[in-house]
Amino acid sequence: MRKTVFFDRDGVLNVERNYLYKIEEFQWQTDAVAAIKLLQAQDYRIIVVTNQSGVARGYYNEADVSKLHNYMQAQLALQQTRIDAFYYCPHLPDASRAEYAQECDCRKPGPGMILKAMQEHEVLKEQSFLIGDKESDLQAAQAAGIRGYLYQQGSLLEFVKNVLAKEADLGNGI
Repeated sequence: MRKTVFFDRDGVLNVERNYLYKIEEFQWQTDAVAAIKLLQAQDYRIIVVTNQSGVARGYYNEADVSKLHNYMQAQLALQQTRIDAFYYCPHLPDASRAEYAQECDCRKPGPGMILKAMQEHEVLKEQSFLIGDKESDLQAAQAAGIRGYLYQQGSLLEFVKNVLAKEADLGNGI
């Protein structure tokens, strides 16, 4: 069992670009790599949980999502760090691509991605939390039984340091 940080991707780990899938448009959020390294140095597992409705809308496909995640991993490897797992939801109830037009529990604010990751990665739930940039991220965290923290731009490293201080105050620290 390991404590885990769940990150939303767009607007948290990377600069928000509507329906990002092109590598050439990818840009890390300020101090995102340093934040990941800090968390890993404190023995946190890092898991990304991201809604990817651009698939359902026909803007890009699931292979494009995987390609971008592989690029992120390659960039992190150059900095001697990594993301432990990526989960994404390609569904949207009113999708233009019929195969993705569905209500599902994995689309945040549903907790499905988080719960699946918890099952597959032996997550120490009491010492785990999510960082997201939307209310739906926090709702998903709450529904999964973990704390959620709302990131709203600036240095992700400084934000993470503040979250770790709050976690320590709760008795969930290092």
